[in-house]
Amino acid sequence: MNNVTPDRMLLLKTFLGLMQRDLRVLSREIGPFLLRVGMQPLLFLFVFTFVMPHMAGGSPMATTGVGFGSILLPGLMAVAIMFSGISAVALPLSTEFGITREIDDRVMCPAPVAVVAIEKIVFSSLQSMLAALAVIPMAMFIPATPVYPDLHRWWLLAIVMILSSLLAGAMGLAIGSIVSPKHIGLVFSIIVVPITFLGCVYYPWAYLDKIRWLQVAVLFNPIVYISEGLRSAVTPQVHSMPVWIVLPALVGFLYFLVRFGLRGFLRRVIS
Repeated sequence: MNNVTPDRMLLLKTFLGLMQRDLRVLSREIGPFLLRVGMQPLLFLFVFTFVMPHMAGGSPMATTGVGFGSILLPGLMAVAIMFSGISAVALPLSTEFGITREIDDRVMCPAPVAVVAIEKIVFSSLQSMLAALAVIPMAMFIPATPVYPDLHRWWLLAIVMILSSLLAGAMGLAIGSIVSPKHIGLVFSIIVVPITFLGCVYYPWAYLDKIRWLQVAVLFNPIVYISEGLRSAVTPQVHSMPVWIVLPALVGFLYFLVRFGLRGFLRRVIS
């Protein structure tokens, strides 16, 4: 029993040491990081909520009775979380599992190999949350009709962002652990981009009721629950999926992807 506390302290110090190392690396690449997480939401907001309304004289979804910016804001936060989380884990892993086997340096730390994988998920989740929060001020200043998020349900926003960011990191771990480094770019083209467009980013899930088969099919897409959870938290005026469905779905996808990603990570490291 006397060894329990020292062992836990050693694990905590190792985990924090890995986090500190990644933060130092990130601080040296802060410019590319800001461009990576901010460019896509910035362009989407500029084109869809500033340029198009001025060209067409109104919102591209005016018939819905809700401003397109209000629909787009939580969706863009979901995109920022997903792309930042996946990129922060999958892309470095594709290098670390490469011919140089840089991953071996990390797993030599005095902690179980799984701790290294968990640290990657947690560190990527911090980047994802920063990326999502950066979208909010953009939505307040760029659109022709500014969007002011309703933050009264801050507790729901915090829960959804934490679960979503961890889920995105777990997905990045799964992709980076099972995909060959030379195919990592292809994965973004044939998996990440399609599930984003079908993730209720640019439209609420309820609006798919006219295409019933698609409304059911997208329920297997984790980004749907990220978008709908954020929509419920920051733009409650937009009809969204019930919270009692969103939160269990996020927890379920997170559990599955962490288990799947850890299994692939351990297999690649041991091999």
